[in-house]
Parts: sequence; C-alpha cells; structure tokens
Amino acid sequence: MDNRKLQIGNVILDLCKYSGNDQYSDGDIEDDILEAVKTGKDFDKYISDSSRFEVFYHLSKERELIAQIMDISKDDTVLEVGAGCGAVTGALADKGKTVECVELSYRRSMINAYRHRNYDNILINVGNYEDIQFEKKYDAITLIGVLEYAGYYIHTANPYEDFLTDIRQKMAGDGVLYIAIENRLGIKYFAGCKEDHLNKEYVGIEGYPDGARVRTFSYYELKELFERCGFSEYKFFYPYPDYKFPHAVYSDDYLPRRGDFKEIGSNYTSSRRKIFNESHMLDSLVMKDEFKIFSNSFLIALKK
Repeated sequence: MDNRKLQIGNVILDLCKYSGNDQYSDGDIEDDILEAVKTGKDFDKYISDSSRFEVFYHLSKERELIAQIMDISKDDTVLEVGAGCGAVTGALADKGKTVECVELSYRRSMINAYRHRNYDNILINVGNYEDIQFEKKYDAITLIGVLEYAGYYIHTANPYEDFLTDIRQKMAGDGVLYIAIENRLGIKYFAGCKEDHLNKEYVGIEGYPDGARVRTFSYYELKELFERCGFSEYKFFYPYPDYKFPHAVYSDDYLPRRGDFKEIGSNYTSSRRKIFNESHMLDSLVMKDEFKIFSNSFLIALKK
C-alpha cells in the first residue's frame, strides 16, 4: 500500500493531502477517546463513567439519529465532509454503498477509523477540503455541523457561497445535499442560551456585530444563499431540540403539536440563563410558520 495511505481494519485513511497539523481539536480528551475506541471499550459505559461532555458528544449513538431521515439507498455513493470522530459515519455506511469522508484532523480520523474498522465501505481523506481531488459525482453529500465553519477552510472572499457552489458541482444529477446547522434565530438563543460556537449570549441574533469566521444563518438567509448558489429545490426539516441530539424531526408536512416540547434548550458545556420558557413559546407557535423561523436548528435537503 502507498505509504501515504494507512489501513485500520477495513478502513483506508488517505494522508496525501494531510498538512501534518490538526488545527481543530477538543484537546487531549481526544487522545482518551482514541484509546477507548482502539481497545474496544463499551461506549455506553465509557460515556456514563466519564464527566466530559466531549466523550458523550463524539460517541453517543444519539448523534446518528439525524441520518435516519436521509433518503440514502444501498446503491448510493456518499461524501461526508467534516466527518470528525465519525459520529454519523457508521449510520451513513449502513445506509449507503460507500462513504468517502473528508476530515482536517488526523487524530479525529483515527478515532473514526478505529470505531468503524469492521466496515469495508469507508474511505477517509485526511486534509483540507480545498486540497482534495474528487474524481466522481456523489448521490448524497452531507455537511453536518460544517457549513458554519466555511470561513476557516475556504479561502475566498465569499466562503459560504463558494463552498456550496463547489459542493453542488460534486453532486450527481439526481443527488441530494444534506446540511445540518444551527438556526441563527433559534428560540433558545432568545431565551438565554449562548451561541453554540462562540459561547456568547445574543451574538448570533445580533448578526455577529464584531465579525466571526464561524457563523450560522436564519431560515430566510439560508433560502437566499441556496438560491444564489443555483439550487433548484430544497426542503427544510426541523430537528428538536437540535440536530446534534434530535428526539424528533419535524417538517412542513408534519409540524409539531401542542405538548410536543418537553425539553429546555441547553448550552451543553456551560451554564445558561433562562429568560423565559422556550417550550411554552414553541407551544404557542405550533402549526404556524413562525415555528420554522425560530426552530433551534435545521436539516435541509437540497437538489441541483
């Protein structure tokens, strides 16, 4: 095998475009997670024994639930951009024919490879998306918690638009692009939660007044972005309480009913203020378009 490629079980890691520098990391806890997946620890026990949210975030089976609504068949080739530690990779590999991953971090790619070492349909490209050559079109492409970081890895004046325009070119004629992202105007942010990426109150709903290389978008901002990038069709879904750990996924065809909202929005890793009860407010918006505007996050399916 090429010395720029590494095999972990059945999974191939392609290191041809790896810079040698992991720029995105949760720190040394990722070494612990790597050791856990290498040695085959029981994930449920490891999560329950650990006090670190990062362990739960990267290894919880709940993360895979967002993939269940994706229309991916056993004949489909899948491109997963920003695969991270593989929280969703296994679910995509179970659904599709092949899964080709792109991930900046070598350490995270190793975690992904070890946890899915028994899969024979996963290839992981380690490196920046901009640097990797893609030689085929894909039936399904996923950007799960990825679009908001385009300012970091797409080095153009309009990274979000240019990224989606480029992704669109990699879709097969009848392919589908799935984007999961927080809503800049999610109700939890009005009720006291901090912006997920910057850990500051109100910075997102104020429109990132100080500028930010990571940012999310509102319902209508996303629609405008998709249209500028040439997408002819898109369908919104509304994961609750968010796309990371969805307990329910609503759509325009199946909106929530009064009493469906049982949870309080969380910062997960830090304390939050509770300005008002967002569950009560969401109850007041059931079966109304306002619910879509204030959903905490979105899953969007786009076609060329």
